[in-house]
Amino acid sequence: MREIKELDYTKLKNSCNPSDFDFKSTAELSPWEGIIGQERAVKAFDFGLAVKMKGYNIYMSGSSGTGKTTYARVNTEKLAATEPVPKDWCYVHNFDKPKEPIALCFEPGVGKLFKEDMEELMTNIKKELLKVFSSEHYETAKDEIMGGFEDRQDELLEQISVAAAEYDFQLKHSKAGVYFQPIVNGAPIDEESYGSLTNEEVNAIEKKSELMQDKVGVFMRELHDMEKECETKLDELDRSFGDSTIGSYIDDITDKYKDYERVVEYIKAVKEDILDNLDYFMEEEEEKQDVLAALLPLLGKKQDEDIFHRYGVNLMVDHSNSKGAPVVVTFNPTYTNLMGETEYDSEFGSLTTDFMKIKPGLFHQANGGYLIVQAQDICTIPHAWESLRRVIKTKEINLDSIREMLSTITAPSLKPEPIPAQLKVIMVGSDYYYELLSEGDEEFDKFFKIRADFDDEMNRTDENIAKIAGFIKSFVQREKTMEFDVSAVCAIIEYSSRAAARQDKLSTHFNYLSEILGEAYTWAKLEGASIITAEHIHKTILEKEDRLKLYEEKLNEMLDEDVIMIDTDGAKIGQINGLAVLDMGSYLFGTPSRITATTYVGKSGIVNIEKEARMSGHTHDKGVQIITGFLGQTYAQRFPMALSCRVCFEQNYNGIDGDSASSTELYCIVSSLSELPIRQDLAVTGSVNQKGEIQAIGGVTQKIEGFFDLCKKRGLTGKQGVIIPNSNVKELVLKEEVIQAVKDGVFHIYPITHIDEGIELLMGYPAGEKDDNGDFPADSVHGRVYEKLKNFAKLSKGEETF
Repeated sequence: MREIKELDYTKLKNSCNPSDFDFKSTAELSPWEGIIGQERAVKAFDFGLAVKMKGYNIYMSGSSGTGKTTYARVNTEKLAATEPVPKDWCYVHNFDKPKEPIALCFEPGVGKLFKEDMEELMTNIKKELLKVFSSEHYETAKDEIMGGFEDRQDELLEQISVAAAEYDFQLKHSKAGVYFQPIVNGAPIDEESYGSLTNEEVNAIEKKSELMQDKVGVFMRELHDMEKECETKLDELDRSFGDSTIGSYIDDITDKYKDYERVVEYIKAVKEDILDNLDYFMEEEEEKQDVLAALLPLLGKKQDEDIFHRYGVNLMVDHSNSKGAPVVVTFNPTYTNLMGETEYDSEFGSLTTDFMKIKPGLFHQANGGYLIVQAQDICTIPHAWESLRRVIKTKEINLDSIREMLSTITAPSLKPEPIPAQLKVIMVGSDYYYELLSEGDEEFDKFFKIRADFDDEMNRTDENIAKIAGFIKSFVQREKTMEFDVSAVCAIIEYSSRAAARQDKLSTHFNYLSEILGEAYTWAKLEGASIITAEHIHKTILEKEDRLKLYEEKLNEMLDEDVIMIDTDGAKIGQINGLAVLDMGSYLFGTPSRITATTYVGKSGIVNIEKEARMSGHTHDKGVQIITGFLGQTYAQRFPMALSCRVCFEQNYNGIDGDSASSTELYCIVSSLSELPIRQDLAVTGSVNQKGEIQAIGGVTQKIEGFFDLCKKRGLTGKQGVIIPNSNVKELVLKEEVIQAVKDGVFHIYPITHIDEGIELLMGYPAGEKDDNGDFPADSVHGRVYEKLKNFAKLSKGEETF
């Protein structure tokens, strides 16, 4: 029999001793504001920020709660504060193509000034033009043109009247112009009298009309040409007065923005449009409003619409008060939030819009700086990834109308000039979303060339422990709590180690630590304490677990009442206590599970009942196949294996997965074949390979505590314990009551490396080793199994056995 040493209680947890620290409370400490234990990720992230070339966007991967978003925001803001402020952007009216607004770029703060200057310019121009067009000088010049035209018009009309009289027609005037009225019997006739004329009289009038038209046509054409000439001279007069009036204002603003070539071109276009539409500037505002009130409804426009709207400036990005490059963090990256949108008004049953209704998005705000987004939001919000990749790929913000993409409703749309995009995207998410995007978009790796991987754990070094103490101090200052004494700091360190499930590691999920700190402060406050101690930390952890352990308690009730059958003493053939971990999301707990095996002659091999019932996962199925390999390698070298075996997790109705019970199932099968009973006061966990070596599993701490709790309720006998893989020893972070029980010798933990060690512990019988001839000792476990399988092989051939 091998001597299997149980674990000493000192190996069950890496305790933190207050005497290891040189302070009594966090009052003596300085706060730590940086990220802790993420050197690789920090190095990758800082390098990604430093690279300014295309495609060097950053994906920050890792579990939630490791401080990725906070670190990204804080450190990006530090760098951005040292970088230049990006340019301002405006949209203005395109006078040649009104549906395609023009984007103008300015130095920081100049965009706002330009908007104000344009507003002032239009105010001055409206005032001055109204003044000049109502001046005596303008009226005199206009009268000179009109006077000459009217004199010549009178002469021509007199000549036309004389010519018409020769053919018995009279020249008449109306609002629509001039017309000719026939004269019959010395008197002009109206339409009613014209209808009563005889055919001969009508024919005579029409013949005279043709002769008259030939004669007066020359005069009429001359009159028309003269009117056109008059209109041209009036337009030239208006333009001359308008140009001289607004010229100085235009020259001033042009000179002010002479360094902006496109702005100068726009100002020139504004001037030309004003001179082409001087009629709007010639009337008093009240008069225009009266006219517009009557005309605009006919045009499908609002009565209060500003006729000078097209001279406005839509300031999309204003950096007049900015310091450094922008850093924008969003948790709602919808298409419109990212790209911006064009708003619409409903007017008389139709939708209308213009360049002033273009609203900026997050891309505009972050342009020239940094945009921090969450991968889950990008992947789950419709069109978010498409808009993000488009901006990254094209390096421009192209505000296509989302209505055109999604809606069947016809609405007028604008195509604003795209704005060049120079921004770095920082995406924060899990490994799952990284793989999802990488597999779903072949260009993802080209867009996000830097991956900053945040680890769930860090080494338990003196340096990192000191940083956690500083983190606690920063929490005290930020949340304005009372101080934590050194025992509380030790309790937090031990909790962090337990959360990491390693004695030599600490958890980097600092949001969980913050929850413990905050709740401990609340408990201390409720007790009226002046400082937070380890007792408050322990109470917080127990209370937090108690809020989450309803399912565990219901399961334990069924164990207590033998609804779920588990033995914790005695010995039975083909029955063993396995250990499982149940994951309730934010809470894990271990529980024992009865595993049974039956063996008999046959050729079906090992049948996993869970698999047959479709309740087994792939990893568990693999573990069963490994057991088949071990049995064949160990026992079936001289004869074929004629074995039928059924293995079952009794009273399992929710399914099973993982290979941590493969060694447990193997022990159970060996017990059935050897007909040797297994101790029921021991529970087992551990994976096995085809060579019989015991491999590490997960959740070892919770599994031990689950079986311990059951044994404690039924009464500790001093013999109960758990068999675990030796490679899991460093992952033990057990509760104090378990450690105390081991120390008192009433509970035992056995680390093993090979299946034979477990066989001897469970069955109290030598496992047995092959001799030089390849035979096991007859009085060993393996020898008994060998003989049983040998007899099975003979029976399968019809041969007689004992």
